[in-house]
Formats: sequence, structure tokens, C-alpha cells
Amino acid sequence: MWWKAWNKFLLTIGFVLSFILGAARADDGYGLWLKYRPIDDAQKLREYREAVTTIIIQGNSDTANIIRAELKNALKALLGREIPLGRDPRAAGALVVGTPRNSAAVRRMGLSSALQHLGREGYLLKSTKLGDRRSIVIAANDDTGLLYGVFRFLRLMQTHESLADLNVVARPRIQYRILDHWDNLDGSVERGYAGKSLWKWADLPDRVDPRYLDYARANASIGINGAVLNNVNANPAILKTEFLKKVARLADLFRPYGIRVFLSVNFASPLSARFAVEGNRKGGIGDLDTADPLDPGVRSWWRNKTDEIYRHIPDFGGFLVKANSEGMPGPQDYSRTHVDGANMLAQALAPHHGIVMWRAFVYDADVDADRAKRSYKEFVPLDGRFSSNVFVQPKNGPIDFQPREPVQPLFGSMPKTPLMLELQITQEYLGHSTHLVYLAPMWKEYFEFDTYAAGKGSTLAAIVDGTIHNHAMTGIAGVANIGDDRNWCGHLFAQANWYAFGRLAWDHTLAADQIADEWIRMTLGDDGTVLGTVKRMMLGSWEACINYMTPLGLHHIMQPNFHYGPGPAHDKGRLDWTSVYYHRADAAGIGFDRTSRGSDAVGQYFPLVRDLFENIDTCPEKYLLWFHHVPWERRMQSGETLWTELRRRYFEGTKYVEEMLAEWQTLEQRLDPDIYRHVKTRLDKQKIDSAVWRDTCLDYFDKRRQATVSSPK
Repeated sequence: MWWKAWNKFLLTIGFVLSFILGAARADDGYGLWLKYRPIDDAQKLREYREAVTTIIIQGNSDTANIIRAELKNALKALLGREIPLGRDPRAAGALVVGTPRNSAAVRRMGLSSALQHLGREGYLLKSTKLGDRRSIVIAANDDTGLLYGVFRFLRLMQTHESLADLNVVARPRIQYRILDHWDNLDGSVERGYAGKSLWKWADLPDRVDPRYLDYARANASIGINGAVLNNVNANPAILKTEFLKKVARLADLFRPYGIRVFLSVNFASPLSARFAVEGNRKGGIGDLDTADPLDPGVRSWWRNKTDEIYRHIPDFGGFLVKANSEGMPGPQDYSRTHVDGANMLAQALAPHHGIVMWRAFVYDADVDADRAKRSYKEFVPLDGRFSSNVFVQPKNGPIDFQPREPVQPLFGSMPKTPLMLELQITQEYLGHSTHLVYLAPMWKEYFEFDTYAAGKGSTLAAIVDGTIHNHAMTGIAGVANIGDDRNWCGHLFAQANWYAFGRLAWDHTLAADQIADEWIRMTLGDDGTVLGTVKRMMLGSWEACINYMTPLGLHHIMQPNFHYGPGPAHDKGRLDWTSVYYHRADAAGIGFDRTSRGSDAVGQYFPLVRDLFENIDTCPEKYLLWFHHVPWERRMQSGETLWTELRRRYFEGTKYVEEMLAEWQTLEQRLDPDIYRHVKTRLDKQKIDSAVWRDTCLDYFDKRRQATVSSPK
């Protein structure tokens, strides 16, 4: 088929174009963390040149060809000279890349037993001797594992690590590591701040943007193995045959990089289009008058459509579903349960080994007066009733990707159901692509949160990776921050969050500062001053953002709809500002009482966590106003009153932004001028915006604090 020949052509020219364009222009950020800057440390350069003098790689699969091209181009750029492909693994400085199946050298090294428990994606890097000559082997059970191992090897060189005595054994801790794209078929991106969608649907399947391969390559370099291509607020048209052919084209391009495609589906897809009326999403692409999951005709429709998908895409991953949430249709429209809806789709996918990711982002006001409790109340009673190929997919916290939340109490409370953690890489509530906010410290805080679901050590990470409940199926999803902007993410530093998500999805034990160190070295270079300065900026940026937006457990006080900037500015400081539901500020104090005397949201946590949050004296101050309505004059750990502490936090946040800007300016002579100007422009705006957050909120809360308490009627 001509498409396969075209794929190979693209694979060949993609790397060449990337390197040519990178050399021909100033650094516009397109190269991400794969720029392969020349090694400028003479000692390291000598070590690496001696360690790698020839490349030995067997096989002729598309993935093997990608590995050859990546190694040849990367090593030429890093070492300043061509490294030839060879045949003799006993040559001094041989880099041997292979599996026991395709490489006699790997078999002779006796690595099969070491590879036995590494699965399809694991790999090992090992310094060894063949005869009396030293060599390095990258071995895996499958070409996908080899690709991951090669990127790990190149990362060691990019970050100037030693190649002597290598003994790296790695496999992912989580099985499904997926980017969720909230991209629409018209090219727009919901909560996207980096231009339009990467996917040029009008051009597919006949015309392919070479950028798709760069996207796949970047994901493979950090171990991401899946992509949901379209918005959770799904347009049913994505399931039309004409679109499935376009999706299949992307799947063909991504497959050699170890990436499977998934689709968000609209639950009402089987309905006739005549059910679509202005303002709702319930019209579909079928010819039925119902989408009831227990209706035989509906079940048959989904089976037939799923079979059609697999005829186009044999390794299709499965469906992501947002149902009965924010106007999206779902099984509850027919008095059915989430189980009924998810299991219907799961049964259609099961013969093909596909999965369902059923989102738990629901907040029907009829379920409970406190929005934070609603997801738990809907899903916990359903534990154990979902099919084995269904994930329930909760967000990290119980509200909605706020700058800081306690962990969603669903985690640990559904031991019979695999839960796929959903994180947000795009900065919906964190300053969009204008603010520099490094998210790895946030995600580490969540991973390390101890739920006590099965006693001490029942961290969120141990639940998500299957350790606690022994689930065979584990997963994590990140809402992507990628668009068609030249630098992919709008803000150069937003690339670090894409990178960090992939690294933590592969291994959640990695430290946030290690990930930052890697990203800085590969993106901005190995200058020690740049490294130290930028790392300081990044590691404190999340806490600073919390301080100038929502300190001490405040949440959901942003402008509605746009989610950028403080709500009081939108509502012109009215004391009946709509977000009063969340902050509850009045003359007596501030904060949402979720103790047993209030909404009792604390009761959804396991006893030790519940008791910690319930007691105002033991509740961590970072969650204080999330769980307690606190008097303004209460003394805090600092010895200051709550009001004074709140003011101090807001000013600390803005001060940090001012310091980031000042530190960045000291690096002007050490950085690419385009990169420097790009980041400085955004830091200038972040400085202004953070002050607006601080001044607007403090002015508003001060008015609430001084308002007269109304007498009850």
C-alpha cells in the first residue's frame, strides 16, 4: 500500500528536517528536550567518543528504523562526528541494540533471564565486554522497549552522566500512560493555550503533517504510550467512517513509536441527528431513537461501530467517556447507571482487548449540597460492578484541577475497580500559557498523599500503580497542553510539564528537582549558572502561584468560564460574588466548613485522614480553608492572625514572581536571545497578573471581613 511507503519516507526525512531546521534558525523551542546540543565538556566528549564508536542494531521494522535514525542523528550532533553502523558486536566501543529474538549478540550475553520480568516496554542498559573489548548493550524484549532504552541512553549523554559501568534496568510502573487531547474537530482546543489543534482533519488521510512524527517521537522519548485524540465533550462525528479513516492514518504513524490511539465518544452517538437541537449535544450519527444502554438495538449499534473501528485500526486502544456531566448525555438520561453505560461499551470492546475510561467528573447538585462530595457518592456504591476492562477515571482532587486540592477521596474507596488518575498538564486554573508554573511538585504531592486505605503507606501512587489492590490494569492520563504553536505549548516552560508528566507516569518515584534538572540541561544547555537559577525558579513556582491565587486552601475563586484571573475582578467586587459558595467569606471568618459539623466531606476519607482534617488544630494549613470556616482572628502557626497570614501569603506569591523575573534577567547573556525574550515577556505579564490577583482578592476579602453580619430572619 502506498501509505506504508509514504510512512517510511516520512520517517526518513522527519529527522533530517528536524536537524536542518534546528541548525538554520534561532532556538524557537520547536526541538523541545531533543535538541541534542554538542557536548562542550572536553572530558565528557572524549569519554563518550571512546564509549561509542559503532552502532550494531538488527531488525528492519519501522521501530528499528526509527532507532537507527535517532541514534545516528543524535550521536552525530552530540559527538560532532558520524558514528557508523557496523556488524561486529566485538568491536571496541560497539553500541549493541537488540532483543534476544533478533540479536545473536544479546543472546550470547545471556540477558534473557534479566529481561524476563521487563515486559514489552522495559529495557536494560549495560556496560559489558565481548572478548576483551568494552561495549554497551541496550536490550529489551520488544522493539518498543528498545526505543525507550535508546532515549534513556541519549538522555544520559544529554545530561552529561557517566557511561562507565552502566547497569540500568527499567520498566514502567503504570501500564497505560496517556495524553488526553481536548481537541475539537473544527481545530479549536478546549482549555488549550498553545494555538489550534495539531490534527489537520481536513488534510487527513491524504496529506500528513510531518509534525505528527515529531509529536510521536517526543512522547516516545518520555514513555507516553497512548493518545486520546479528541475532546471529552465529544462530537459524535468522530465515529463516522470518513473520520475513522483519518484516525487510522494517525494510528499508523504513531504505532512504530509505541503509541496507541483512543477516542472520546459521545454517549448519544447511536441517536438520529434529528435529536440534535440548538444548545444540546444529544443528537448522534446513528438512526435510533434511543441511546439506552440496555436497549438491544443500542448495544448492537455500539458492537458494529466498534468492529468497524478495529477494521481500520487493529490496535485501537478504546473509549474515553464523559457522561451525565456538564450537559453531556449519558445512561442516567434513561434511568440507568454509570455501570450500565460503561459495561455496554466494555462488552463491545472486549473481543478486541480495548478498554473504557469512564470519567468520574460528575457533580449533579441533586446528589449533595457540597460539590466536593458528589463524585464519591455516585461512584463508591458501584464498586465491583464494572467490567474488568473498565477504568473509572477521577481527577486528582474532588473539585476541578484547582491550584491545590486534597486528594479525591474516591482513591482507595473503590478497591474492586481500577482507577485511572487524571491530571491536568494544560494550565486551566494556573495562569494558562502565560504563567511559569512547574507542576511536578504538585503531582508529587498527590502521589505521596497517604490515603490510609489499607493502612499506612497507602499512597495515591500505590493505588494508581496497582500495588495496594493488585489490579492487573493500571493507568494515568494527562490533559495535554499541546497545540500548533511553533514551540508546542505556548510557554517554553510549559514544555517542562509535558516532559514531567511523561517521566512521572513512567516512574512516579522520581524527584521533581531531578526532572527539572534533566529538562533544563536538555532544553537550555549545561551552563551551571543557568541550571541553578532556572531550577530555583521552577521548584518554587507552583507554591508561589497558590499563594497569589488561592492560599491556605481557598479554591474556585477565579473568573467563571475563562478561568483566568480572580473572580472579584469579573464581578466588579460585588459582595455577592458567585464564588462565595466556595470561599464563604463573611464578617465571622472565611472557608468552607466540610467538617462533621458542616457538609461532612471529611467523612469520605479514611479515619486517620478524616480525623486529621476534622480537627482545626491538626488540619494542615495548606488545606485549612478547604475544610474549615476559620475566624479572621484565629492565630496561625506563624503566630499571626488568619487575616495577617492570608495577606502575607498573597504578598509572598507576588514577591516570588518578581524574583523570578529578576533572576531571569541575569541570564540574558547566557541564553538564546529568542528564548530569553519569549520567557521575559511572559514573566512581565505574570508579574502584572499576580499583583491583580493579590490586590483584587485582598480588597474583596477585606470588605467581606468588615461587612455587618445580617441578623437571621
